[in-house]
Amino acid sequence: MRAPAAAEANSSLDAVDRALVIATQGGLPLVPQPYERLAEALGCSAEEVMRRLQSLLERGIIRRIGVVPNHYAIGYTANGMSVWDVPDEQIDEFGGKVGALDFVTHCYQRPRRLPDWPYNLFAMVHGSSRGEVLAKVAIIADLLGSACRAHDVLFSTRILKKTGLRIGGSD
Repeated sequence: MRAPAAAEANSSLDAVDRALVIATQGGLPLVPQPYERLAEALGCSAEEVMRRLQSLLERGIIRRIGVVPNHYAIGYTANGMSVWDVPDEQIDEFGGKVGALDFVTHCYQRPRRLPDWPYNLFAMVHGSSRGEVLAKVAIIADLLGSACRAHDVLFSTRILKKTGLRIGGSD
């Protein structure tokens, strides 16, 4: 019997890979040469850190390495989750179109919760004001046209800290 892929991936982590995951799970060091800083902490070269990160990506142990800007710090203080009721048989088509808009940061399908919640397409829009968010939502409405049976915008009222899965420093 084969072990689940996640269990196989976890068992294939050597001590340096595990230390690297723990060292980077909160983000790369905010220094001019982050790979060098990690290398110093792990007792290896920056090239080894980059090789191991690439291997972790290729094996699916980590999903991505990227910048996650603080949208509040760069002036996007209005956040609206736009929700849309579109035909289920067109959800992939519309999701692809909406998700490709440069002002949509997240776009995904969720199940309806009838009769109270008819929405099945969600798209997060940020702006410097509620008016800017609503103007962007109007662009989405135009894109969806008559296929959109209903929509709404849910604005954020407070900031919640988001984090992904964290693993501990010891087993």
